[in-house]
Amino acid sequence: MSTVASWWGELRERARESLSDPVSWTERLQAVKTALAVVLSWVLAVRVLGLPQAYLAPWTALLVVHATVYRTLTTGLYQVGSAVIGVVLAYAVGNTLGLSFWSLGLLVLMSFVVGALPRVSFEATDVAAVAVLVMVIGYARHEEMLAVRFIDTLVGIVVGLAVNILLWPPMRDYTAARAIEGVVGRFADTLRRIAADVRDGPNSQTVSGWIDQTRDLDGELDAMWGLLKLSRESGKLNPRRGARSVQQMTHFRELARRLEQAVAETRSMARTMGHSVVDVRTWDDRFRSTWLDLVDQAADALEQQDPQQLAGVRLGLDDLAHELSGEDLPAMYWPEYGALILNLRNIVTAVDLVADTSPTAHAVTGRPRLLRR
Repeated sequence: MSTVASWWGELRERARESLSDPVSWTERLQAVKTALAVVLSWVLAVRVLGLPQAYLAPWTALLVVHATVYRTLTTGLYQVGSAVIGVVLAYAVGNTLGLSFWSLGLLVLMSFVVGALPRVSFEATDVAAVAVLVMVIGYARHEEMLAVRFIDTLVGIVVGLAVNILLWPPMRDYTAARAIEGVVGRFADTLRRIAADVRDGPNSQTVSGWIDQTRDLDGELDAMWGLLKLSRESGKLNPRRGARSVQQMTHFRELARRLEQAVAETRSMARTMGHSVVDVRTWDDRFRSTWLDLVDQAADALEQQDPQQLAGVRLGLDDLAHELSGEDLPAMYWPEYGALILNLRNIVTAVDLVADTSPTAHAVTGRPRLLRR
């Protein structure tokens, strides 16, 4: 019984978090808008315009409703072009060869050949899909039905575009902000892991793990840049207030660049420590304890968004360099000490803006007002 209660409590907590998440709301609204566009296009094509077998209207509306208004418009234009080419090919092949296994295969091949032509930006699969539908259903030989299929397609595009523009047109800045904060959190975990592994006694395997983790961060940074591009695109042709700010996104792009530099410095830091592991060098205890504490403090400052603590880390690095420069340390260690101090200082400098701001606080959009408490 306790297991069922625990499962039910966890399910309720996840549902509560999902209901309060602006990103989840955006995805749900897009799903509802897509379903609405499909239904409206079908009703308009069949009940209002009286088009026979208006299968292209809901199908096109389904493909047109996208994550941004700009992409909805461009996709709609591509769908018009794909439909025109597909219908023309079906008409040509159908009137020449009729419907058979050979003509159907030839039609698909021709569609892909046209889609592969230079300066043709239509998806070959979309062209082939329209051509096959027109061919199989038997409209390829009826000239009057070709115009009907064009109207059918336009209905789906217009309805999909109208629904996406008029009903809470999506802006993806909050999604991009969440992605940035996610990278910041995992970057802080990487710094903390490095400090913990060094205290436990690193080996070549742990060093490889650090480097692999920075490569994983590179992948997340690439995904983050993709979301930033999508966010900027969501401001184009968007009638909502704040769309111009979303389209510029200069602040988010600067945060992304700084995170890229910080990850690169962390990988350089890991490789420097890897040389110590390979050469079995023992660090000076004063440097080791102080530097590792500063790494942990930098991770905490990032996680807690505490710029003052991050500034303290920078001062601590200056004090460490000044203190050790007057000590009688082996000269062979100073290149490593200096490199590690410089790496961490560059990391702190790169992420100071990240710690001084909350990306989600700078996001223009969240849930619709009617859905906010």
